[in-house]
Amino acid sequence: MQIAMIGLGKMGANMAQRLLRGGHEVVGFDPSETARRSHEQHGGVTADSLEALIARLRAPRALWVMVPAGEITDATIGALGAALAPGDVVVDGGNSNYRDTQRRAAQLAARHIQFVDCGTSGGVWGLAEGYSLMIGGDVTAVERLRPVFETLAPAAERGWGRVGPVGSGHYTKMIHNGIEYGLMQAYAEGFSILQHKREFDLDLHQVAEIWRHGSVVRSWLLDLTSDALGRNPTLAGIAPYVADSGEGRWTVAEAIELGVPAFVISASLLERLRSRDADSFSDKLLAAMRNQFGGHAVKQE
Repeated sequence: MQIAMIGLGKMGANMAQRLLRGGHEVVGFDPSETARRSHEQHGGVTADSLEALIARLRAPRALWVMVPAGEITDATIGALGAALAPGDVVVDGGNSNYRDTQRRAAQLAARHIQFVDCGTSGGVWGLAEGYSLMIGGDVTAVERLRPVFETLAPAAERGWGRVGPVGSGHYTKMIHNGIEYGLMQAYAEGFSILQHKREFDLDLHQVAEIWRHGSVVRSWLLDLTSDALGRNPTLAGIAPYVADSGEGRWTVAEAIELGVPAFVISASLLERLRSRDADSFSDKLLAAMRNQFGGHAVKQE
């Protein structure tokens, strides 16, 4: 099947490679000439503009957008909407907010262009292991792209599926990422407790390896944790600063809107925000208050 890949960053490039290996024809576009050359070296063909890309595709066209969420996605899909024809289909495989997805789908529908949102999980391991694909959109559009989804997934019969109408794919991925926040935080806290129990001098990599086999807490995240501890047992050189992609925030906001208690996910998001405050005013004020009411010593900087 012929498909265009717009955005040949790490994720998009890996997905394009997996499709090429699966026998698909992948026409790639990226503003970076280096990214385009890399795609060509892996057997793909490229275009140096969206207009040239569209011209290289056979109708009805299929285009997969893999660019950062927000303004870039808006601009890209807006440009495609103005240039494509009825019957074409656009897939957004990035981490877009599902409300933006619904808005974009309505704009394309007015021009009779189909839109599919695909929440994509797998990270840098997706090329080798396959991607988990949570797909929203019209049944006919999803079925048309079935060969692509089957190739990108871990296997043709598992790891992917249409979860509902447009917007549901990105919504499901949003909640997936919120759960991921909580799981990561639990592992991080647990290993931190182990690390602080000095009298036992625990080998955290050994513990992780034990837990990986037969334990009820075994998971792929634990596999990655074990690998990280094996390579760098003390985590030397890693700053205690944790970024967030935005999907954890959206998940917490959705929980509040729906009136659903989500203590763990909310706390894990707040911990990420806390990690970025290297000069915490709130902590200083807490120390000052203890000094005021109890005369407790204040540690000087």
